[in-house]
Amino acid sequence: MEYTNKNVLVIGLARSGMAAIRLLHRLGAGITLSERKEPNKEEREYLESIGVEIVDQEMSVFERDFDLVVKNPGVPPVSPIVKRLEERKIPIITEIELAYQVCKPQHYIAITGTNGKTTTTSLMYELLKTAYGDKAHVGGNIGTPLCELVMEYNLMEEEGHYISLEISNHQLVDIDTFRPEIAVIINLTPDHLETMGSLDAYYRSKTEVYRNMKDGDVFLYNADDPIVKEYTEKYPIHCQIRTFSLKTQDTDSFLKDGYIYVNGEAVLPVNKISLVGKHNIQNVMIAVTAARLLGISNEDIVRTIEAFKGVEHRIEFVRERNGVRYYNDSKGTNTDATITALDSFEKGVILLVGGYEKGLDMTEMRKHLRCVKKIIGFGQSGRRIASDLCDDPIIVTTLDEAVHEAEKVAVPGDTVLLSPTTSSFDQYSGYEERGRHFKEIVNAL
Repeated sequence: MEYTNKNVLVIGLARSGMAAIRLLHRLGAGITLSERKEPNKEEREYLESIGVEIVDQEMSVFERDFDLVVKNPGVPPVSPIVKRLEERKIPIITEIELAYQVCKPQHYIAITGTNGKTTTTSLMYELLKTAYGDKAHVGGNIGTPLCELVMEYNLMEEEGHYISLEISNHQLVDIDTFRPEIAVIINLTPDHLETMGSLDAYYRSKTEVYRNMKDGDVFLYNADDPIVKEYTEKYPIHCQIRTFSLKTQDTDSFLKDGYIYVNGEAVLPVNKISLVGKHNIQNVMIAVTAARLLGISNEDIVRTIEAFKGVEHRIEFVRERNGVRYYNDSKGTNTDATITALDSFEKGVILLVGGYEKGLDMTEMRKHLRCVKKIIGFGQSGRRIASDLCDDPIIVTTLDEAVHEAEKVAVPGDTVLLSPTTSSFDQYSGYEERGRHFKEIVNAL
């Protein structure tokens, strides 16, 4: 699409909205920003300096005529404003699609799924950086918008860069032409019911990651996940498939004799992986499989994996005090993520749960509490979640109180685990702020 002099509406600011606006301005588009919150002074000054019209989100805004809408991933697909724009048949894309449309050809490795995205994306980037140096980048839902990478690394003029891209379902909903070279749906479990409207809509949105892939591209298929199987059968894959499994050796990538094998070749000793939990072996297997597809050597793979210590806010070790170990899993924003964290420990876990009420069912999670000795609920949903999980929880209001109650209960050998099962928007701007606050509290004990 030609953007010069097009009338473009950007819904929602934040980092991805601002990145889209900067790129649209460079492309010569006329820009209107629709934002519920007042931009800060610096943002407003910049936006006004480049001629952006700033409006609110009253429905009258969405009756105006626009050539295109770029929607922030935080704006739910089920919202009335999105529905009205769809009724009016005004094209809607996200900044991922915008960036892709204006870039020269690049090598995109697209990573989606319910859990494990950030660890896998970060690890994939480390492998790309080892092999391709300054031509390796990481972005998407992990923090840096793709539009920002386009501007910073001149990707409208340069081609052949390698981009490890974490993509959420909200970023996939409105893609049009985006086509990765390698893609994976790590897993599928219930999440985002409040923004997607149904589980079917959520799962279906993930399959968008491979919709435009063609013969030369490769989709990495999780042979252990029955929901991935169901939805890839419902929405068929039209590119090459490479299978992986932790349970069977009848796949392209598998475990055998303490090694991760790829295409029959022992590539990586499992004892070189420093991350805790079986789920992280799967994350590593995905990254290693993609790396071999890209021609990255076994030696570079082993060296990179051995040096990788994990990502912030995902079962992140904070400190040990008086024989008690504290872990920050603030990125555990759904029940499956918390189950994965709990399965990494054997006993003595004091679990801190709560946050924004997403209405997620706790039935499955109750089956995974064998390592838990006490549950402490905090925040808006803390009482409901903790009470659904056990008969005698401790209920508090804030994370500070939760940590101090955990300290009272804990004895040497125990683990205090923040893995909230839900998002943080009742008390924090995001899981990052919640995780940093947890670490501040723990380090101040």
